[in-house]
Amino acid sequence: MSVFTPLARPALEDFLAPYGLGRLRDFQGIAAGSENSNFFISLERGEFVLTLIERGPSADLPFFIELLDVLHDAGLPVPYALRTETGDALRSLAGKPALLQPRLAGKHVSEANAHHSQAVGTLLARIHLATREKPIERKSDRGLAWMLEQGPRLREHLAPDARALLDAALNEIERHSAAIQALPRANLHADLFRDNVLFDGAELAGVIDFYNACSGPMLYDLAIALNDWCSHPDGSLDGHRARNLLGAYASLRPFTAHEAELWPSLLRIACVRFWLSRLIAAEAFAGQEVLIHDPAEFQRRLAQRQQVELPLPFAF
Repeated sequence: MSVFTPLARPALEDFLAPYGLGRLRDFQGIAAGSENSNFFISLERGEFVLTLIERGPSADLPFFIELLDVLHDAGLPVPYALRTETGDALRSLAGKPALLQPRLAGKHVSEANAHHSQAVGTLLARIHLATREKPIERKSDRGLAWMLEQGPRLREHLAPDARALLDAALNEIERHSAAIQALPRANLHADLFRDNVLFDGAELAGVIDFYNACSGPMLYDLAIALNDWCSHPDGSLDGHRARNLLGAYASLRPFTAHEAELWPSLLRIACVRFWLSRLIAAEAFAGQEVLIHDPAEFQRRLAQRQQVELPLPFAF
């Protein structure tokens, strides 16, 4: 189970009391997390999610709270931070920064179809449009500079074919870094995978886990989402799902010529980001009862993205 910090019931009850949400009925750890400790919390007045922040500087937490407030005010289905009766949103539990949020309806989909992909494209465009005019600035701690720093270290542990694949991708990042940073910007979810989106039947009911959110190029966020929602097990792209996602997104936010030019590179770079972070997690948590996603999944996807035959919609 991916709960890095276990909780005792008495301490949890003391923490929850200032919210005025009634008696604690039950709580349980959530196994799906790979970076933070998350718990389902059942109180007399509803169902909630408690997150203990295990990674990253606590100075960034006001950014997450502000961003979720902005997205909630824009009508997006996000888990905004609840306040105590004295107005506190960010608190501490078991020595870790802690946030209590409403539990959203719905469940994750393991097998995405064209309808799911279309809904995700619409959702992502709405997130970007809600913040495009005035992004809340936060530099990603796993951005292009991080990839160029971590890649050379991690390549030493790879097989020769994987090392060559990574080397080519790192060279591409270095060549295009300035142009990518100049693309149209907004606030990004930066981790919009299937396990971070909830569907209630056919309806997209919620998007969760904004703890990788940052400001940056919108096209990068789109590439991250498409790589997960529109890939076959062998890493290749499902053209039907991908076109639905891109078409839904473009109907709300049209693409620029520079975005069309850099689109294949962004798809590859989005693979590199998660290949490297999964290699680091596998190294750090080897032998522990922690959910570790397979790094090879993104190695396969990167290999399949060497030739991209999926232009952005206006280029059809």
